[in-house]
Amino acid sequence: MTVTEKHDPDTASDASASSSPEARRLRRELFSDDLVDDLLARDGERGVALTGKGGFLPEMIKAVLERGMDAELTSHLGYERGDRAGHGSGNSRNGTTPKTVGTEVGDLALDQPRDRSSSFASALVPKGSRRLGGLEDMIISLYAGGMTVRDIQHHLASTLGTELSHETISNVTEAVADEVAEWQSRPLEAFYPVIFLDALVVKIRDGAHVTNRAAHIAVGVDMDGVKTVLGIWIQAAEGAKFWASVCAQLANRGLRDGLIVCCDGLTGFPEAIEATWPHAMVQTCVVHLIRASMRFVSYGDRKAVAAMLRPIYTAPDEDAALTAMAAFGDSTWGKKYPATSATWENAWDRFVPFLAFGPALRKVIYTTNSIESLNYQLRKIIKNRGHFPNDAAAMKLLWLAIRTIEDKRARERAKEAGTPKGQSRQAPGRLVEGLAVIGWKTALSRARPALPRPHQRPPLNPR
Repeated sequence: MTVTEKHDPDTASDASASSSPEARRLRRELFSDDLVDDLLARDGERGVALTGKGGFLPEMIKAVLERGMDAELTSHLGYERGDRAGHGSGNSRNGTTPKTVGTEVGDLALDQPRDRSSSFASALVPKGSRRLGGLEDMIISLYAGGMTVRDIQHHLASTLGTELSHETISNVTEAVADEVAEWQSRPLEAFYPVIFLDALVVKIRDGAHVTNRAAHIAVGVDMDGVKTVLGIWIQAAEGAKFWASVCAQLANRGLRDGLIVCCDGLTGFPEAIEATWPHAMVQTCVVHLIRASMRFVSYGDRKAVAAMLRPIYTAPDEDAALTAMAAFGDSTWGKKYPATSATWENAWDRFVPFLAFGPALRKVIYTTNSIESLNYQLRKIIKNRGHFPNDAAAMKLLWLAIRTIEDKRARERAKEAGTPKGQSRQAPGRLVEGLAVIGWKTALSRARPALPRPHQRPPLNPR
């Protein structure tokens, strides 16, 4: 739609990813906007709520479902209610059975029809079902947002009037466990040019105590520059030994090699990576290195020290970086904070590979921000939750959170689809999953000449 075209509400609404055009048209055919306005006015006059216990919508849905089930039974029996053709047919209507089901607008007390031979099974309200519509999706969405099972139970009761047991909600959230297991064991591509490895802390209840554990997260950038979360692993603490097992699991799922593996400065981490991928170049995250070296600097001096450190990691080559490093060591700040210089010197062998690359590739591997931004969003959800009963619950929530965050961002982008040029868009881009690296083709094209020992490295395109 251009700026000069007339705005069509039907077309605009249909563009929404969450809308159903046919359902909207049917609603307008049966219920005009005037009728809806009259309904709202009458509800207000009579003190009747739209949703929840005693609301109008639950009563309307109850009537639709009961009429629908009656029509299903008629089709099943082959004759209408009161029709003489049913005499001697061997089966007939046999009253109703009360049944309560939870829905997105509250609990519904239904009268489910039955037949004498008990052969009738409704498709609208299946036997054994206690929840209809999108109630299960709502429960999973609330869980992914960091709410506990008891929080969800109270929320549904207070907003929808739907009473669900603790066990029922637990079973709904547990239903995604198989999806998590399948996702965690899915096959991976044989080669990722860049792999980011990092961890965040989650709190797990262990008996009468709550302990900190590390959720290890791996993100890969494929040959097309698209980022993907490769997996999540939870362990008592972040350590090189467990990272070695993570790399081994990735290899067992098909990841044969990587070009650059970016990680923090954890002791033994590079060796753990090289044990699985001996040809990969292990690069210490520059941002982690800067943070580690600034730990020894007082708050008032940090700005000045950071300015002195900048020429080191922005140097055009290793010789220039060594010169900048020596200048910092001889400066007033270097003498005041020798531990800062020592941090850079100890990590130098894992830092200098970064200097061999041009600006395009440096921008990609400068930091583990691909995981840092993800971790920031996940920490907000973890903070809401507090702690988890076990590792599986934490794993389930992290996976759901990633999926929910990406879905939410996709919906916001869909709302702005077709925005005329010149009008700014406020919807956020992808967080990690499916995000394409900006300038990836340029970075990849310049990667090979900068790599040492090219004869020992895998081809950029293993296919």
